[in-house]
Order: sequence, then C-alpha cells, then structure tokens
Amino acid sequence: MSATLKPVLKNQSKAVTYEKRNATGGADAIHFSPSTDLIREDGVLTVSKEAQKASGYPQWLPTWDPKLSFKFEDEPAFSHVDRGFFADPHLKRLFPEDGGQEIRNLTPKLGSEVRGVQLSQLSPSQKDDLALYVAQRGVVVFRDQDLRDKNLQEVKEFGQYFGPLHIHQTSGAPEGFPEFHITYRRAGPSKPFINKIASIAWHSDITYELQPAGVTFFGLIEGPEAGGDTLFADAIEAYERLSPTFQKFLDGLRLIHSARLQAADSLAKGSIQRKKFTSETVHPLVRYHPVLGKKSIYAKAFGTRIIGLKQEESDLVLNFIQNFIATAQDLQLRASYEPGTVVAWDNRRVFHSAVNDLTDKDAARHCFRITPLAERPVGSKEEYETWSPNDRERTVDEWERLYENGVPSLSSVFSGTLD
Repeated sequence: MSATLKPVLKNQSKAVTYEKRNATGGADAIHFSPSTDLIREDGVLTVSKEAQKASGYPQWLPTWDPKLSFKFEDEPAFSHVDRGFFADPHLKRLFPEDGGQEIRNLTPKLGSEVRGVQLSQLSPSQKDDLALYVAQRGVVVFRDQDLRDKNLQEVKEFGQYFGPLHIHQTSGAPEGFPEFHITYRRAGPSKPFINKIASIAWHSDITYELQPAGVTFFGLIEGPEAGGDTLFADAIEAYERLSPTFQKFLDGLRLIHSARLQAADSLAKGSIQRKKFTSETVHPLVRYHPVLGKKSIYAKAFGTRIIGLKQEESDLVLNFIQNFIATAQDLQLRASYEPGTVVAWDNRRVFHSAVNDLTDKDAARHCFRITPLAERPVGSKEEYETWSPNDRERTVDEWERLYENGVPSLSSVFSGTLD
C-alpha cells in the first residue's frame, strides 16, 4: 500500500502538489505522483510544467481527471469474434510478395521483428491478417511506425477494429481519450529498489476484467536511447512443457483476479479511480485460445487465490508457476525499443514484464498502450462454444460452492443460466 498522503496547498491560484510521508521510492510509470506532478487550476492532475515543456508530444501526456472518478461502467459482456478468424492463413494480404517488408524471427517459436509495414495504413483485410500473425507469433515488434504522430482519434479507431477499447481504472490518459493507457517514467531520480532487489513482475494485462485484453499495442512515443525493454514469456510453451499429470491438475482450476489493490494504491496517492466495476472475477487457470486451438497458463497477474484451495495451497501452485516463468529463459524474449517502435502482443498467450533499468540521468520514457478487449477467458473449446454474454456470471462465493467437493464436471460448469 502507498504511503499516507498529506495534501499541501502550495498556491490557491495554481496547481496543488502532494507530498508523501514515509516515501518508499520514486514514482511509478502509471499513476499520479504526488511528489513530482501537479494539479491544474481546473482540478486535473498531470505531470510537472518542466515535463510538459520537455515533451515533443504534449497531446499524449498523461492526465488524471477527478471529474471522471467512478464515471465509467464495465464494458457489458459481449460475443467477441476474433479478427484472426477472417485472416488469410498464408498472410499474403499483410505480407504481399512484392511488399518489400523485412521479417526476422526473434526466437524460433516466439516473437518476430517487422520493418516495412505501416500499421496506420493497413486495410481491414490486412488488419485481419495482423490479428492472426500476432496470435501465431505471440509478440511482433514493428519498427518505424507513425501512430504517435497521428491524430489521437485515428489511433483510437485503429484499435477499435480489434475490439472495444479498455478504459483503465487508474492509469494516466491523454486528455479527452481515456481509452489510451499511458506509461510515463519521469526523468530524474527514481528509487524502485529501496525495498526489493528486482522489479520484474510477470503478468497479463487487466486480468481482473470479465473480458480482458486480447491483441495489444504498446508504442514508444519518446525516451532514452536504451533501456526500458519489455520481457515476454510464452505461456503456451510453458503449459505444453508440463507433465500430463500436472496439466490435468491445473486444467480444471479457477483463479480469483482482483482489481482492489490497484485501485487502493491509486487513491492513496491522491489520484483517481475511473470505473465502477466488479472488483473480483474468476477465470480458468489454464486458458483456451480460440484462434490457435491451444491452451496456455493464465496466472498469476492480478490473481489472489485458486478457487477450492486454501491460501497456502494456492500460493504453492501460483509460486511454482511464477518461478517457472521467471527462470525458463528458453521460452522468453526481450523486446527493445527505437523511436516509433510499436510492439503488438497477444495477452491470451504471453506473459510480460517491464524492465526498470533506466538511470537518474535518463530522459523521461513516454509510451502509449492500446488495449482491445477479447473473449471471456475459457478453459476449453466446449466452454468457448457454450458461453453466452446473456448468462449471469457466477459470483466468487458461487464458484466456491461449486468447487467445495473438488473440481466439478464440465456439465456443472456449463449448467445454463443461474437466474
């Protein structure tokens, strides 16, 4: 939990800054920083005046508007049909023979780097191929992109082709565009290692949502020449390496995912919480990818406890998974950034972690994320074909009762609506 905050009024006619008591280190890259940021006269929270002057892309700078607190509902449940289903299986529309594109695989199974394809210029059919390609490769690093230079509405519409865009409950967003998730690592001293020796945190994005992220786009707007890479790990490969016995054990389990700590951390810093949402969601520990027809490990991220297990038992399983992902470097890759780089990944089949290796002398690192929502996570093809957005979702307590005598049969899980 963040330190307790004492608001200090610096000047009634200007922005108000907040100071931390018992600070534990520098600001993170997602939330409002009371020690460095400011509050404008209209009440909107944003980065310092110095940071605004130094930015070459002020339209992309993060803001946190208190007027938007608790203004957004969750995206209603919807039937997601992945655009990858409409792709040319040979990807000839995305990569025509005379297209001049350069493609280099980063590892044999996971990740590719592409030059000569401009995402902002893709036709609908090329975007369909893109969706399949990102699913197949897991991570695709696109160089020399111009999305950061485009009108924000154009970039928003690009993302909406792949699904409804997620509105993050606490992160910074460009003013008027809450659909973008901004990461902004401020220039100057940062102390992420005061209370820990490493900052790697493997996760899939927004797993607490009923229908979390699918294909995701993350672009560097401006930043230092080196540093701030993203690590990725192949969750499909991880699952397939497990013994059949352990796969069978994990297959029927469900994990509680919670957004509560993230929201509490933001509010403790004097920032905002945009969304009214169901703060806990239950998803399968092993997820089925409908486009690829494969299974992947889907934990831990915002997971707190496995349904039907006691906390110590759950921790044992989740810690094993976390340690496996962290130490299996032969299913990982490291993506680096250049000006204009946009990295696309499939949150349904890879884990990722930011790398916090920038120095106190480095300039600010400013990035955007576009986060289309996808299908409700399911554990099997049968569940994917059975689930309906019209069905009422079970509460955590209802899932607990379903698992009180062990892992239930599929027929129990698929037993129609609960009303």
